Amino acid sequence: MHMSVRDAMVEKLSLKFAPSHLEVIDESEKHRGHGGYRPGGESHFRVRIASPRFAGQTRLMQHRAVMEALDAEIKGGVHALAIEVVG
Repeated sequence: MHMSVRDAMVEKLSLKFAPSHLEVIDESEKHRGHGGYRPGGESHFRVRIASPRFAGQTRLMQHRAVMEALDAEIKGGVHALAIEVVG
């Protein structure tokens, strides 16, 4: 069974960061008619994540860690990724 991009992102982030809070939101429909938009979505995402593993890291380090964890999805067609480290 093919896993959606969103589900793959949730799985990878959950395994890597054991987050206390995680939202992966497909915002593709908000970008209809803009660059990178694809019918069916899965092109524009927002990640809201809180994890004790981010303690002591700068925001840049946190964002780089999330981007690294989702490298395959980004290279595989995710056009835009907004990252919010919360908590």
